[in-house]
Amino acid sequence: QVLSLPIVVIVHGNQDNNAKATVLWDNAFSEIDRVPFVVAERVPWEKMCDTLNLKFMAEVQTTKGLLKDHYFFLAQKIFNDHSASPEDFQSRQVSWAQFNKEILPGRGFTFWQWFDGVLDLTKRCLKSYWSDSKQYVCKLLSMEPDGTFLLRFSDSEIGGVTIAYVIRGKDGSSQVENIQPFSAKDLSIRSLGDRIRDLGQLRNLYPNTPKDQAFGSHYNKEQTGKD
Repeated sequence: QVLSLPIVVIVHGNQDNNAKATVLWDNAFSEIDRVPFVVAERVPWEKMCDTLNLKFMAEVQTTKGLLKDHYFFLAQKIFNDHSASPEDFQSRQVSWAQFNKEILPGRGFTFWQWFDGVLDLTKRCLKSYWSDSKQYVCKLLSMEPDGTFLLRFSDSEIGGVTIAYVIRGKDGSSQVENIQPFSAKDLSIRSLGDRIRDLGQLRNLYPNTPKDQAFGSHYNKEQTGKD
């Protein structure tokens, strides 16, 4: 006989997400000489960051991992705390309940379900964008020129990516708008690069890269003539 890696038996595909969360937690945080099935209920946030980064890189098959700014965003999300500094989160512990039991405030899904949706969308539709382009930090756009935009994963939908962009009025005032999130199904019908090309209000990828320069290599050749 031999001890196996953790397995979870499910009876329907909709349980797959929760099963993956159980296996991930067990693989990452169980002790070698533990009593079978006993896993820590709480783990250091820094250790969770390492686990999420390794999972992201393995699933997306990229060498470009998550950055400190991404960890800060994830900490704000899982702890529901937007007043703490990045340093404040370093000493915190995150529980299994926060990871994949408690529903995120105002949403219908858990932290892991949202993060797993990000993984799936990036792996299926955004791998080349993530791997080939620089990682832009999500900063305020209000001081940027009209048409400046950036991409971010949707907070309101699992596995969605949205575009935030600046509209600047004649009086110099600015307003940041968000385009309805694109799902993996949307991007399989028309790619992200082509959608960005279609949207005339988008001009420069934050901070000042013309969109054709940033995404031109991802444009598909449009059919011409009667076709």
